[in-house]
Amino acid sequence: MRRLFPVTDQTPAQRADAADREWSLDELADAYAYPELAADGHWLRANMVSTLDGAAQHDGRSQPISGETDMRIFGTLRALADVVVVGAETVRQEGYRPARAREAFAARREAAGQGPAPAIAVITASLDLDFSLPLFTSPLVPTLVVTGAAAPSDRVADAVHAGAEVVVAGEGAAVDAARAVRELADRGLRRQLTEGGPRLLGQFVAADVLDELCLTISPTLTAGGAQRIAGGPPVTVPHRLVPACVLEEAGFLFTSYRRI
Repeated sequence: MRRLFPVTDQTPAQRADAADREWSLDELADAYAYPELAADGHWLRANMVSTLDGAAQHDGRSQPISGETDMRIFGTLRALADVVVVGAETVRQEGYRPARAREAFAARREAAGQGPAPAIAVITASLDLDFSLPLFTSPLVPTLVVTGAAAPSDRVADAVHAGAEVVVAGEGAAVDAARAVRELADRGLRRQLTEGGPRLLGQFVAADVLDELCLTISPTLTAGGAQRIAGGPPVTVPHRLVPACVLEEAGFLFTSYRRI
């Protein structure tokens, strides 16, 4: 792996040593470390993958445009987070499972005051979810279901019965994206990671609560009508981010951009 844009104050010798070889998980974790947060602060980052022609999926899933190193970074970003925030459609399409504890990150998480694995928070208005899935029946950390105050009461009861924690973040049935971020932070889940899908990421962008975008650019072309990484209505003024890190491996670019 090669670093194309420095994120830390490494010496030239250190950068040369890290070039053109597989990085350790510790090196990846250092490169993608969350910034220091104020006592009442929180940080929402997104992790997405896109083809060269802007497709976020192929045949409805992101896996076909991903790669081995992308999955290592995917796992690293999860291991650094307090909570993984995901939309209900992505849970259904990608077959989401609970986050698992990983020995390689155990000491780092303990030092940061984190539990053994991040929680999964599912954003949903309808609660149209299969509560018999392992995501709800056997997570290491209870799964959260984030919904609105007017969500169907029978589905809320089903979620609670399955062992999920229901978080209300909206006055109607829909979820208020900014309120969802605050509600999770109020529960101590301040290092937040969203893995989409595009509709959910679009909501976070529109609410101007996204602090960082980790975007893998896959060296592939798909054409067709696949979604972009963020969907929904456009923002009035485009949000400007600055690059924090760019890595390269086997033609894939692993970028990180943060809000100004």
